[in-house]
Amino acid sequence: MLKKIPTQQVQLGMFLQSMEGSWLSHPFWKTKFVIQDPADLTALLKSGVPAVWIDVSRGADLTTDEAGAPGAPTMPMSVPEVPTAVPSELPIEAVATPKSARPARVSLGAEMEQATLVMNRSRQQVTALFAEARMGKAINTEQCLPLVQDIANSIARNPSALISLARLKTKDDYTYMHSVAVCALMVSLGRQLGLDDEQTREAGLAGMLHDVGKMAMPLDILNKAGQLTDAEFTVIRSHPVRGYQLLKESGGVPASALDVCLHHHEKMDGTGYPQKLKGEQISLLARMGAVCDVYDAITSTRPYKAAWDPAGSIQRMAQWTGQFDPVVFKAFVMCVGIYPVGSLVKLESGRLAVVLDLNPQNLAAPVVRVFYSTRSKLPISVLTLDLSDPASGDRVVGREAPQDWGFTHLDEIWRKV
Repeated sequence: MLKKIPTQQVQLGMFLQSMEGSWLSHPFWKTKFVIQDPADLTALLKSGVPAVWIDVSRGADLTTDEAGAPGAPTMPMSVPEVPTAVPSELPIEAVATPKSARPARVSLGAEMEQATLVMNRSRQQVTALFAEARMGKAINTEQCLPLVQDIANSIARNPSALISLARLKTKDDYTYMHSVAVCALMVSLGRQLGLDDEQTREAGLAGMLHDVGKMAMPLDILNKAGQLTDAEFTVIRSHPVRGYQLLKESGGVPASALDVCLHHHEKMDGTGYPQKLKGEQISLLARMGAVCDVYDAITSTRPYKAAWDPAGSIQRMAQWTGQFDPVVFKAFVMCVGIYPVGSLVKLESGRLAVVLDLNPQNLAAPVVRVFYSTRSKLPISVLTLDLSDPASGDRVVGREAPQDWGFTHLDEIWRKV
C-alpha cells in the first residue's frame, strides 16, 4: 500500500517510493529504497522536500498515533503502482544511489566490463534522445536520469574506465558519445571539487545536454570532413544559443543545464562566445563544462581531425593561458591524471609503456604496461608495473607522442586489462 506522509514523519525502516518536488531537490541519487542509514534520514529531513510516498508493504509504516495525523492519506492496493496523485516524473527507478551506498573504488580492470555495458546503453539512449531533438520534439530531461546514475556509479567505482572508453568514440557517433563523455567528466570533476550529490548530478545532466544545439545544425556542416568556411563556422558557433532555446522550450530543464548549454564556450579572458563573458561572470558549472568539453573534443577522432593523445592534450591545455579557470583545470588534472589512461610514457629504464590506471595518491606514478625498448628499438615482453610501488624499480621521465614512434595500437594494449 502506498501512503503519502509529511517528510518530517519519515522513520528508519520505511520504504521510500518517491518524493514530491523537483528531482533536483532530492538529497539522494535514488528514490526507491529502504531508509536504513541515520545519515540518509537526516539528509532527507533537511532537504526541504515537503512530503514523500512510502510503500508500507515493503517497509515500516507509521505508528497508530502518527497515522491519524493530518496530511497522511493512504492509497488502496487497487491503485496503480504509480498513483495519479503523484507527479509522473517522480518515481524513477534507480536514478542513483544514496550517499551511504556509493560503490567502493575498484581497479580499472575490474570496472571495464561494467563501463562497457554503460557505454553501450548510453550510445543507444543518447542517440534516440538527440534524434528526437533533431525532429523538433521536446526533450524530456528526466529520461536522462537513469543514464546519469549508471555513469555516476561507474565513475565512483573507477573514473578512468568509462572516461577512457568514451574517448574511443568513432567520428560517426562523435556528437552523441561526446555528450556521454562530458557527462562522465563533469561528474568526476564535480566530486573532485567537493560538490554535493545534488550539485554533482546537476553537473552530469548539464554535461549530457550541453551540446544538444548541435541537433539544430545542418548535417552537411556538422559532419564536414574539411575545414569550415567562415560562414559555416558562424553557423556552428550558434549551437549554444540554439541548444539553450531547445531546452528552454522543452520546459522543466534545470537552470544549471541551461547555463552550461549556453556558456560552455565562454573563456576566462572574455574571448569566448556567445556573450564574451569574463572571469567570475561565468558560472562554476560553465567553467567546468568548458574544460570537459575541450578535453573530450581534442582527444576524440572527429570528421575533420585525428585525436590527440591524452597526456599531450593535458599538456597543451595547460598552455592555453586565459581559456580555463586555473583552479578548475587543476582539479580536472587530478581527475584524469597527468598521464591519463592510454598515454604513452617513457620510463627511466628506457622502456616505453602505456598507462593502465591512475594512483590517486600519486599521479606521477601510474600503473603502466611496458612493451617496448627505446634502446633496442624492438618490442619486449609485456609487463605490468605499479610505479607507486618502490619494488617496481622504475619511474616516468616524460610523455611520448605515439605518432613519433609509429604506434597505432596503444588502445588495444591498455584495454587488455
